[in-house]
Amino acid sequence: MKLATMWKDYEIIDASCGEKLERWGNIILLRPDPQIIWDNGNLMEKYDNIHAHYIRSNKGGGYWENLQKTPSRWIVSYKNLKFNIKQMGFKHTGLFPEQAINWDFMMEKITKSNRKIKVLNLFAYTGGATVACLAAGASVVHVDSSRGMVDWAKENVSLSGLEDQSVRYIVDDVVKFVKREIRRGNKYDAIVMDPPSYGRGANGEVWNIESDLFPLVELCIELLSDKPLFFIINSYTTGLSSEVFTNVLRLTIGKKFAGKIYSDEIGLPIKDNDLVLPCGICSRYEGDE
Repeated sequence: MKLATMWKDYEIIDASCGEKLERWGNIILLRPDPQIIWDNGNLMEKYDNIHAHYIRSNKGGGYWENLQKTPSRWIVSYKNLKFNIKQMGFKHTGLFPEQAINWDFMMEKITKSNRKIKVLNLFAYTGGATVACLAAGASVVHVDSSRGMVDWAKENVSLSGLEDQSVRYIVDDVVKFVKREIRRGNKYDAIVMDPPSYGRGANGEVWNIESDLFPLVELCIELLSDKPLFFIINSYTTGLSSEVFTNVLRLTIGKKFAGKIYSDEIGLPIKDNDLVLPCGICSRYEGDE
């Protein structure tokens, strides 16, 4: 398992009974996590410095209960990257800190390539990968079906002082955009995608990772330049093994380009004990430089 251990503005303090206690800068949040099936005590009773607690509803969804004065948004930093954090519905904050593993990987690959790299970021959310690639000197096309998420990504790019870098923001269904790019003849040196298990596109298009991921990756191979740098698939879909995503890459990019293909779990260390919280799967293709 690859662990994101370089954070200073984020940490999991403790985890127990389906919840994780996290520090985001100076703000302490208690949020649900289905991976935490162990019992390490009642976190609400163990800690008295919690700013906000996300409480699940029996009818689905949930709500934030602010236990102390909590800002509507605040900034956290990872190395030279900056991100706006907000209390969103469905327990989210707008950032997945375990993805720092990929940010470091992408920044290193882009910097060492010694050439101009063009990156396509699909299901790009609030732009963690976009910010990282821009900071390393790449140009980025950022695609997400939610205008709100794209606007948030613009905030993060500006916070990191990268608004003058070469970046295009696209609000669209990912599959439709990729097909248009193929028709246009556009090419990319690197592609990263963070597909949901299920979702809807900008005009209500339905996405199901089990039936739609492989065809999308096949399409994306047509967008790659003659010397691709990397191709990354991130997944939080429970029930799918890391080997599933390795197979997807082997049967697509692996048939056309030489390079390394591998998958691994990613996770975050838990500060107050020696436990680790699993946070999904990362599958990568690395091109031969």
